[in-house]
Amino acid sequence: MPMENHDAQRREIIRNTKRVVIKVGSAVLTSEQGVDLRVISRLADQIACLHDKGLAVVLVSSGAVASGKARLIEQRLDVNGFPEYQALSALGQSRLMREYDDAFRRFGKLTAQILLTRDDFKHRSRFLNALNTMRQLLDWSVIPIVNENDTVCFQHLHFGDNDYLASLMVSLVNADLFINLTSARGVCDVNPLQDPNAKVLPVIEDIASLDIDNLCKGKTSAGSGGMHSKLMAARRAAQIGAATIIMAGREPHALERVFNGEALGTFIPAESKSVSQRKFWMAYHDTPEGALSLDAGAVRAVAERGKSLLPAGVNRVEGTFEVGALVRLLGPDGDTIGVGLTNYDSEDLAKILGRQTRDIESLLGACPYAEIVHRDNLLLDPAI
Repeated sequence: MPMENHDAQRREIIRNTKRVVIKVGSAVLTSEQGVDLRVISRLADQIACLHDKGLAVVLVSSGAVASGKARLIEQRLDVNGFPEYQALSALGQSRLMREYDDAFRRFGKLTAQILLTRDDFKHRSRFLNALNTMRQLLDWSVIPIVNENDTVCFQHLHFGDNDYLASLMVSLVNADLFINLTSARGVCDVNPLQDPNAKVLPVIEDIASLDIDNLCKGKTSAGSGGMHSKLMAARRAAQIGAATIIMAGREPHALERVFNGEALGTFIPAESKSVSQRKFWMAYHDTPEGALSLDAGAVRAVAERGKSLLPAGVNRVEGTFEVGALVRLLGPDGDTIGVGLTNYDSEDLAKILGRQTRDIESLLGACPYAEIVHRDNLLLDPAI
């Protein structure tokens, strides 16, 4: 698509945006002294202006750990492991939220703190409770400020970075647009850590075909993500039908300029055909507990012909899991081609690998399902 068409598409999406998720990272919000109050004040000013124009805004904010770390330095205390990391978050989160609340109050805006864990998304009832809470806050014209509840989450249920959490919020609130504010000016054509001549890409037309692993290597010192996690979040947003803009968070009046039509950062349009909310929730609100290796024929059937996965096409099971677990589907080269919910546990799967469906009953004593993973419970090309 010619660049002028992308610019027109971008302007149209922004013009029609009613609900936006804005994520701001630690590298934008903090300095060596902790939370930068000037950045928070400027961010609140810009978001308040958008809010005054009728936009519903959800802010996903990092910075609690960095804020807590700055306070610990004053006390000369050490951080050595995950419990200390959780304590840092507890120490910094209250200060971070206080500064946000004070900043937004100056512009006449109400804020609400939302702390979530991966477990809240994993369990359907808790997910629905979070959804209902967010809907009510937005109906009241409150600005929710979301962060991971690091103080209570288990390490293996940790999101790892707020880019992942923000992409789930895009789905949760059915946002039209996802804006990721970072320390970089956008996504570069090569890794700027390796090439000082790297140039910002104004648009990524097809995020699904982008080789993110080769493009992005390295992380910022202040945060836990980096451009890799931001592009993975953009892929998830594109799948659910939302466009993404990755842009510099400290650029003067950046949000206002974007909504006035200026082409800042990197624009990533939504996919032409979005996945269902159900499949999105299935794929991203849990962690795969195992993996199934498929032969070439099964990969073609699943990926190209939209078929369910049958036992004849599986040649190896990895991990131990129960019925209904989320598992990766691996191609012959070991790459993940999809994720899905399994109809059999790992022990029974090991008995029926490579066998025809008609053999299942004789091997297991019953054949509750003809498919190992039904196509309705399968998402191809997941961003995990």
